[in-house]
Amino acid sequence: MIKDCLSDIGHRTLIMGILNVTPDSFSDGGLFVSIESAIEHANKMIEDGADIIDIGGESTRPGAEAVPVDVELNRVIPVISELSKSTNICISIDTYKSSVAKIAIDNGACIVNDISALSDPDMAGVVAKSGVPIILMHKKGSPKDMQISPHYDSLIDEIIQYLQDKISIAEKSGISPDKIVIDPGIGFGKTVEHNLEILRRLGEFKSLGKPILIGTSRKSFIGKILNIDDPKDRVDGTSATVAIAIANGADIIRVHDVRQMKMVARMADAIVRGL
Repeated sequence: MIKDCLSDIGHRTLIMGILNVTPDSFSDGGLFVSIESAIEHANKMIEDGADIIDIGGESTRPGAEAVPVDVELNRVIPVISELSKSTNICISIDTYKSSVAKIAIDNGACIVNDISALSDPDMAGVVAKSGVPIILMHKKGSPKDMQISPHYDSLIDEIIQYLQDKISIAEKSGISPDKIVIDPGIGFGKTVEHNLEILRRLGEFKSLGKPILIGTSRKSFIGKILNIDDPKDRVDGTSATVAIAIANGADIIRVHDVRQMKMVARMADAIVRGL
C-alpha cells in the first residue's frame, strides 16, 4: 500500500528533509554515510516536523561526478529499508536512475525525486507501474558542467516549456496527473540572478497545474549574496527564500534545517493561507 504523501498539499506547506548518504554533497557530505548516523539524523528531522525524508546516494552539487548504480544502491537501500520499517514517514528516493528507483520503491520509498525529469527512458514506466508520485525538476546540463556560464533567452518561459514537455511524457506513460510535482531547479544551471528571478516569478509556474517544490536550502546563491562561505551558516538567508517561495506558491520546501524551516513555513502559511 503506497502512502498518500501529498494529501495535505493545498492546505499547508510540506517539509521535505534532506538526507544525503554521500561523501561529497556540498553541505553535509560525509556526515551520514553510516546507516546508524543516517537513521539518527532522519529521526531527528522527523521529530523536528519533516513530512518527507528525501534520501540521496549521489551528490548533485556543481562539479559532481556520477556514481555507479551499485554504489548508489549500497548507500541508499539499507537506510530506506530500515527507515521504512521503523517509522511511518514518507520516504523519497533522490535518483535519476530507474533501476535505483525500482529497488528503492520495493524497499519502502513512496516518492521518486528525479532531477533529470525522466531522462532515463525506463523511469516513467517504473513510476507508473508503482503508483508513486514523481518530482520532475528542470536542470540545464549535468552537475559536472551545469554552472559553466548558463544562459537563457527567456528564463521562465524556457523552464515552463521544459516542464510542460516532461509532464506530457509522464502522463502519456501512465503516471497519474495528480501524482506529478514540479521543481524549477534552483541552482541547477542557473546564475544568482536566475535563481532570484525564479523565486520572484514562482507564481507563473502555477500555470502548469501541478504542486511546486522549491529547494533553496543553504545554496551557493545565498552565500554569494550574503558573503557567507560555510553552507551551514546560510540558515537565515534560506529562511528568507523559503518565506518568499511559500508566498509565491511553493507547496513543498526541500530543506536541511527542518526545525527552523518548519517554523518559517507555519508562519508563512498563516499569512498566505490564513491558517
